[in-house]
Amino acid sequence: MAINATEEETIESLKKWWEENGKQLVLLVIVGLAAFTAWLLWTNSRNADIDSASDMYEEILSIALSDTGEPGLLLSEEDSSQIIQLSEKLRFGHSASMYAKLGSLFAAQQLVQRKDLDAAESALQWILDNEQGGVFSDADEGLMLTANFRLGRVFLAKGDTERALALVNSVDPKAFEAAYAELRGDIYIAMGRAVDAREAYVAAQEAGSNSDVLRMKLDDLPTES
Repeated sequence: MAINATEEETIESLKKWWEENGKQLVLLVIVGLAAFTAWLLWTNSRNADIDSASDMYEEILSIALSDTGEPGLLLSEEDSSQIIQLSEKLRFGHSASMYAKLGSLFAAQQLVQRKDLDAAESALQWILDNEQGGVFSDADEGLMLTANFRLGRVFLAKGDTERALALVNSVDPKAFEAAYAELRGDIYIAMGRAVDAREAYVAAQEAGSNSDVLRMKLDDLPTES
């Protein structure tokens, strides 16, 4: 079949375009495929990383619950050490994950039980220094409030009452208001400020706490003259 002049011009135009742009098109395709392959590899690696962090955190939970049925309390020396070691692995190998922060919370609890308050402070401070946000913002907020509260407790246990009070007063406790108010009262007791302690304990009750321990703290305070 004969090719008319218009078809010949079209073919020639296509040949010319290919000569001018063919290499760039092939390069773009190669780059696109390479980018897609890299994305797949990154996704697979990230998923593997998350799975690994999740497995370690589940192991922490399993150990914490194995002896007592209540997380992190009254564990054997061996189990306590294992939680601390797993937490360290999470911090160094999966520092960007929420699992690392949760693991540090468990580790800090065990370190307090061992009376290693400096190490407990470091574990809690690491959580606060690595606040996450984003899709985990709500969960992260609760975790940060918990970490701040426990850090305040550690400062109080170390006798650093001024630092503990400054920390408690710097935080908006939101749903943790009762717990923070009671901690503030404990700090005031350690400072010898009974009147302030009473106000803080009453504030804790007004915020919703009705614990027997809190009532005992109030009853033990000297009667105001």
